[in-house]
Amino acid sequence: MKTIVVASANPVKLQATLRGFQRMFPGEEFQLQTVAVPSGVGDQPGSDEETLREASNRAANAAVAAPVADYWAGIEGGIEERGREMAGYAWIVVRAQGLTGKGRTGTFFLPRRVAELVRQGMELGDADDAVFGRSNSKQENGAVGILTGNVIDRAELYEQAVVLALIPFKNPELY
Repeated sequence: MKTIVVASANPVKLQATLRGFQRMFPGEEFQLQTVAVPSGVGDQPGSDEETLREASNRAANAAVAAPVADYWAGIEGGIEERGREMAGYAWIVVRAQGLTGKGRTGTFFLPRRVAELVRQGMELGDADDAVFGRSNSKQENGAVGILTGNVIDRAELYEQAVVLALIPFKNPELY
């Protein structure tokens, strides 16, 4: 059984990680371990570059905090201003075997009221909760789940990016 250390205890991130690995390596068995590590950035990354850096830092710091594992994963949701709109997405970084894989989710745009609260300094999950009358939605279906009526929830959105981050491990001879 292979061990994946995820730099988060968020059940959505854990579910996405496990399902992504299972899809890419159906013959393998995996166990998850969680570790809380600093990202070196902020609570709410405000650009594509910051979000990728935060996911990378989390994966690297997970490897230091729990060095006995097969894989280390950092997952970070981010936002970015696009003109007058605000986009939401996430980066996933997986490290192992001298390789690093990176995958990014699709992008969706936030409602004006949510974006206004984020601009005022509120974290996206808290802004969603305030606007939609929810509690801890970031550990459930997230903004994308709320906005799509769960056609795509946060775990599903992240799972595809986990699969993309695993491409180098599926094809190590190419990387």
